[in-house]
Amino acid sequence: MIELHFIGTSDAFGAGGRRQSAFLVREPNGTLLVDCGVTTNTGLTAEGVRRNDIDAIAISHFHADHFGGIPLFLLASLYEDQRRNPLQIAGPPGIEQRVVDLAAAMGHPIPGRNWTFEIKYVELPAGKTCEVASAQITSFEVFHNKDVSPHGMQLQFDSRRIVYSGDTGWFDELPEHTQGADVFVCECTYCTAGFEMHLSLEQLEAREKELAAERTILTHLGGDMSRARKEVGYETADDGLRVKL
Repeated sequence: MIELHFIGTSDAFGAGGRRQSAFLVREPNGTLLVDCGVTTNTGLTAEGVRRNDIDAIAISHFHADHFGGIPLFLLASLYEDQRRNPLQIAGPPGIEQRVVDLAAAMGHPIPGRNWTFEIKYVELPAGKTCEVASAQITSFEVFHNKDVSPHGMQLQFDSRRIVYSGDTGWFDELPEHTQGADVFVCECTYCTAGFEMHLSLEQLEAREKELAAERTILTHLGGDMSRARKEVGYETADDGLRVKL
């Protein structure tokens, strides 16, 4: 059995009073945290999730609401949890330097500490499949701000496939990745099309047959979507939602 546990489901600005992007994938062989926004450590505590139970973190891109929580996750793992088991941190090329630079900018440098656990960085270039925790992850380029290396992910667990959009606007190759997926975790920031680098409900409704996933769950909801989420024809995620596959 696989369980998705949504830790944060808002846009970058905390729409609806919810936390920023993060969800867990639990299955018998491991636990993977997908994205780790600034509010993720608070979310993990609120949801009763032990950091020590997380084997790896996979990052879609380098915006703070998707990877800004990593430095404090590492420090809490060291000083609060006395972690011993290795932790993988996977993401677009340059993931290690981005994390190191972010930690230094936040005043919590990584070098020079007596780490009690190994931090293993894994780069996920588009089109390459890598083993991260118990998942086979294949990343793909999406349509978002190029300077933050935006990627979506296909997460393969034996016969089950979860696709995550990351942050993206519509691009014509997206259905190639989503067709036949057991679950498509899809960003939907707006109700109507606006900023071209984020998806809207209007666009998804028009393209639903092309996307052709077995199940679609909308996340990264902005203000309008957060207010309208119970009235739309899609399943939407709120913080704390658990979905079993």
